[in-house]
Amino acid sequence: MTEPAAALPRSLAAVVFDAYGTLFDLSAIAGGARDVLGQDTEAFALLWRRKQLEYTWLRALMGDYADFWQVTGEALDYALAAMGREDPALRARLMQRHMNVPAYPDVVPALTALRARRLKTAILSNGSPIMLTAAVNAAELRKHLDHVLSVEAVRTYKPHPTVYALAPAALQCEPLDVAFVSANSWDVAGAAHFGFRAVWLNRGKAPAERLPARPALEIASLAELAGALPA
Repeated sequence: MTEPAAALPRSLAAVVFDAYGTLFDLSAIAGGARDVLGQDTEAFALLWRRKQLEYTWLRALMGDYADFWQVTGEALDYALAAMGREDPALRARLMQRHMNVPAYPDVVPALTALRARRLKTAILSNGSPIMLTAAVNAAELRKHLDHVLSVEAVRTYKPHPTVYALAPAALQCEPLDVAFVSANSWDVAGAAHFGFRAVWLNRGKAPAERLPARPALEIASLAELAGALPA
C-alpha cells in the first residue's frame, strides 16, 4: 500500500468493484488451454486482453456499441489469427472459460470484511449481464453484493462518465461516498476523474498512468482494502 488510510478521510457509503482483473482472474482463462497453447499461453492471453480493451474504447469512440460478449469474441478471433491458431474448438473452449472465470482468493474475505462494516458493495463492469451473472454465480459472490451493474444499461464502455454514473444512481449516494476499486489503472483514472475515491489494486506493481486523475489509494491486495478505508 503506497498511500495511508488518511487519503480517504470522509466516511463511505459503498465500495464498488471492477470485475475482470480485479475480482476475476483473467489469467486462468488462457491458462486452462495451456495444453494447446503451450509456450504461447502468456503472450496469447496478453494480446487477447489488449485487443478486448482496445475494441471497447474504439467502439465507444465510433458510437457503435456491441456487448462485451461480442467484443470478447472479436478480440479472441484477432488474437487467434495473429498467432496462427485459428481453431474453432479452441475458440469455443476459451469463450466458455471466459464465462466461468474464477475469482481471486482474496475476493471473498475482502467482501466479507466490507459487509461486516455495513458498507454496500457492487460490481460495475464492462461485462454483459449474462457474463457477469455467470461469473458471480460460479464464484458464489451474489450474497456478498448489493448490485451487479453492467455498461449494457448505457450502451458504451468505461471510462465514459455515463458508465460510472450508474453506481451512485443505483446506490443512492454521491460519488464521493463511493470507493471504486479496480486493478486496471486506466479504469482507476476514469473513476477518479468522474469523482469517485478511486482505489488502485496494483497487483502487478505497475507504474502509474500519466492521465488527468490519480487514485486516492493504492493497494497490492484486496486483503489490505478494509483496513485502508475510513471507519
